[in-house]
Amino acid sequence: MGRIIKDLGEGVTKYYWYPGQKSDWIKSGICIGAGALAYLLCYLLVKDSLVASVVGSSITCGLGGAFLGRRDINALNELHDMAAERRAAVADSGRAAWRATVQGFVVAGSAVLVANMPHTGFLADWVLPVVPAVVGAIAHSGGMIYERMAQVAKDNAQADQNAQSEADSEPRELEPAG
Repeated sequence: MGRIIKDLGEGVTKYYWYPGQKSDWIKSGICIGAGALAYLLCYLLVKDSLVASVVGSSITCGLGGAFLGRRDINALNELHDMAAERRAAVADSGRAAWRATVQGFVVAGSAVLVANMPHTGFLADWVLPVVPAVVGAIAHSGGMIYERMAQVAKDNAQADQNAQSEADSEPRELEPAG
């Protein structure tokens, strides 16, 4: 949960609470801004609102999916002991549900946007509205894999460093073959 603190003077402070963290909101703004910029550039180049909406919403869903995938893996690593800290587990699952709800709304909004473009036909009505959802889902999985691989690499480097320091600290003598 994030908060904004405004000091109104004379010992009066006003607090504004909002879901998520400030960095999450900034990354979400970047996703939306990149999608809007892609829509604008594609529309200027191609002069077709259907193609521009598919490209723009796919970029928004893709960036958002990658961001949320990385965030989900980090949340899994922060899972608490369920028996000892039930409140923390409920809070973690609430944040995961919030991320899933946001991702679902973005994907559904993208599908509605693409479906309402002034084109007809099987491709425009049934296939292209699903493209942003597929891009978002693949990016979500890619973000999860990327973050997990980074963590595994960090863990492996730490294990190698520990093994090296253990090997350096204890000189071993060779035993004669007998």
